[in-house]
Amino acid sequence: MDTEHTEQTEQTEHTEGAEEFLLPRSRAANERLHAMIPGGAHTYAKGDDQYPEQLAPVISHGRGAHVWDIDGNRYIEYGSGLRSVSLGHAHPRVNEAVRRELDRGSNFVRPSVVEVEAAERFLATVPTAQMVKFAKNGSDATTAAVRLARAFTGRARVAICGDHPFFSVDDWFIGTTPMSAGIPAATTELTVAFPYGDLTATEELLTRYEGEIACLILEPAGQTEPPPGYLAGLRELADRYGCVLIFDEMITGFRWSEAGAQGLYGVVPDLSTFGKALGNGCAVSALAGRRDLMEWGGLRHSGARVFLLSTTHGAETHSLAAAMAVQTVYTEEGITAQLHAIGERLAAGVRDAAAVTGVGDHLVVRGRASNLVFATLDENGQPSQQYRTLFLRRLLAGGVLAPSFVVSSALSDADIEHTVEVVAQACAVYRKALDAADPTPWLGGRPVKPVFRRLV
Repeated sequence: MDTEHTEQTEQTEHTEGAEEFLLPRSRAANERLHAMIPGGAHTYAKGDDQYPEQLAPVISHGRGAHVWDIDGNRYIEYGSGLRSVSLGHAHPRVNEAVRRELDRGSNFVRPSVVEVEAAERFLATVPTAQMVKFAKNGSDATTAAVRLARAFTGRARVAICGDHPFFSVDDWFIGTTPMSAGIPAATTELTVAFPYGDLTATEELLTRYEGEIACLILEPAGQTEPPPGYLAGLRELADRYGCVLIFDEMITGFRWSEAGAQGLYGVVPDLSTFGKALGNGCAVSALAGRRDLMEWGGLRHSGARVFLLSTTHGAETHSLAAAMAVQTVYTEEGITAQLHAIGERLAAGVRDAAAVTGVGDHLVVRGRASNLVFATLDENGQPSQQYRTLFLRRLLAGGVLAPSFVVSSALSDADIEHTVEVVAQACAVYRKALDAADPTPWLGGRPVKPVFRRLV
């Protein structure tokens, strides 16, 4: 019997009988996770509160665009590794590079030649940067950028783009979110916000705090394209008011172009940070930028030393090897273009399915084709966690794990076709709930919750 056909048939049966779709082993494993790990996961976005009640699968393994849970179910996965696994799980060229370095040792008392090669490869990929320093996660890189900007300018205030949901786990940012417990108000007061796309409001902020703002930090593009002239306008404002312009390219890096949004839009920041897709799931991030700024964290200057980035595992050889392999694959195989093509097909299919079933105004696909998300709106057109729960529940039962519709290059035409079929079936239920003006009977328990909230 054809295994692939059997799996697809089972997924379809799950969808038709979603109420019977159960994950007993995952449920037990989640209890064990919560008993030992605060929140039951090491990233809040992976928490089981982000999924329908008792339907948060615990993953056994993944290959390509598919993952399997410990209950034996296979899923087509989107948003892989919170956007980090853009080539698909266990990519052979990345795995080969990692294995080669594992046999040679992973960490030494002095820099490895791999650090030289990785820096050269990165700077060739992102030619708008002159120096780079590697770390293990995005928060360390963005916080290092902020610290460097403060040291360079002698100013304390940080201006963040208020439209971006996340910059760092560190106090200068998290203190501005609803999860600010444990962070002194004096720290939070040094962070101010400006709206994306509004140069007038940004200049008003810079004028109000003239001589106080060390940097402007933003994701250069997100769910909408930057308005014409916006990024260039920010560049001019940063220069005029003497502050450092920082691009957070954790998501836009590689998904917009190999060189990130700065490579696509042609506006050069003073500093930029990369991560996510850089290692295809391996832990590696990067702070890059102008030589005269970056050298403040080095040894070849006469000023006060800046503790920029100093991590025991920052130059772990196999992660740097993974990053080099990822950059090679992106360049040689045109991965960014593939991501856009796959995303465009998926978005078109989902929109058509939603329109045909009468929920086109309620299930809304947004974002650049390589970075798609979806919004679930209620009968009044307002964002709804209840309808999100209904939708996620039907997707899971149909073998689609999709907290977003962010694609990887491993997705096949058959994967997209099956996803659209499951979405269509989910939309039919969505329509029933809208007609009833009450999605409760289709939730199976409490609704999913936003990550950033003040109370549990």
